[in-house]
Amino acid sequence: MAAPITLVLLHGFTNTGASWDGVVAALPAGYKPVAPDIRGHGAAAARRPVSLDAVLGDIDVLSPGPFELAGYSMGGRIALQAALSPLLAERIRRLTLIGASPGLAGASERAQRRAADERLADEAEELDVYDFARGWARTSVLAGLAPYAAQTAALDRLRHPSTAGLAEALRGLGTGALPPLWERLGELAIPVVLVVGERDAKFRAIADQMAARLIRPRVVVVPGAGHAVHLEAPADVAAAIAG
Repeated sequence: MAAPITLVLLHGFTNTGASWDGVVAALPAGYKPVAPDIRGHGAAAARRPVSLDAVLGDIDVLSPGPFELAGYSMGGRIALQAALSPLLAERIRRLTLIGASPGLAGASERAQRRAADERLADEAEELDVYDFARGWARTSVLAGLAPYAAQTAALDRLRHPSTAGLAEALRGLGTGALPPLWERLGELAIPVVLVVGERDAKFRAIADQMAARLIRPRVVVVPGAGHAVHLEAPADVAAAIAG
């Protein structure tokens, strides 16, 4: 009997590893899913530093052998960084990115985003988890989320003991904080699956732009879904991961 395939699943900002429960339940036999709480979130809310290098080190410990990697939004950005990192690149066999981007290419745009994330982090530290989570759920990228998916996400966000870790995640893992990878996409020789919701026009365009630079891309557009595809259509995401 073949050994199970280790699959590491990285959640989005304000979520926890539990947000993958629907996808995990829909995976075919043969997978060994591992869905950690990323630093600053959930059970790892107090872990410091909340930085890319620290999170890549956590992933390294999770799977000492070959593994497949999937990530959503923030987790997708981190997954892409992992697949191009000296620490992990040789062990990753397949990459699935859900509603994710290689980052902001322009230096001025990154600086503006870092400043915006810093302001949001400062605001987060003044709020309790409930109020911050309620505000985050209203962001434009999450608009129109199916009611059951919105409820799942809301309950998941309440697993955070405070907003302190989330503020650190904005500062250390935000879009403006991570280096852009557009020019390095052609280095990926592994299969890369780009999953986007049909209603997520922004990330559908990004997926098409990424596919044009990748060696072995596959774009999966999930009908009727928005940005949080793994919550709205977990079976479709599981099928895309399994390929």
